[in-house]
Amino acid sequence: MQPYFFPYMGHFSLIAHTDEWIVFDITQYTPKTWMNRNRILHPQSGWNWVSVPLSNSSISIKTMDARIQDIQSTGKSILGKLSHYRKTAPYYFEVESIVREVFSSSKDDDSLVHLNLKGLDLICEYIGLPFKRNICSEMGLVFPKEIDAGGWALEICSQLGADSYLNPVGGKALFDTTRFKERGIELNFLRSLEFSYETATFPFIPGLSIIDVLMWNDPAKVHHAIKTGVEILT
Repeated sequence: MQPYFFPYMGHFSLIAHTDEWIVFDITQYTPKTWMNRNRILHPQSGWNWVSVPLSNSSISIKTMDARIQDIQSTGKSILGKLSHYRKTAPYYFEVESIVREVFSSSKDDDSLVHLNLKGLDLICEYIGLPFKRNICSEMGLVFPKEIDAGGWALEICSQLGADSYLNPVGGKALFDTTRFKERGIELNFLRSLEFSYETATFPFIPGLSIIDVLMWNDPAKVHHAIKTGVEILT
């Protein structure tokens, strides 16, 4: 999977049901995607973007080369956008501390990939979720010159000796089950069930960043929902 910025809960359900996570950072970067932004509750109504501006946002770079414009000011801006949770969200201080640590620990590293991975690492640690991950660009894998969108996972699985691959169900159309079977790899898809929760005076909005989920819920409850609130499809 691409390295997303504080992704939605379903991303962590995928982590919970895999033995090894490959950070897919070797293809073209796409601006204005979940890699550099996500959504939280707006202080008045609806939802609000939290985003990480880049100094080189362009389709001409690879994801591994994406660089943050000003990590310190970005961290301050995002923490400011979280401040309206403080009065009503029971886990505000715990979550605010995680976000603060992500940005403070990355102050001398402007890599978007590394920032997003730090977020995944700390969230998984907080909710007690094992997270074994490798960064694709650092693994020395060799790929064919011509490869389609559904072929990357197949090549990575083959080179790592994997016997199964799990992908979010939304991407099912990209994959050819026959090609995976020919290489002895089982292909499955994960569908996350909706996890609803109380949000005090705010209206509940599904699919927001894990930041919002953790603001309102005990980490053990989130861990349980991540593990059990899914369907695995073939």
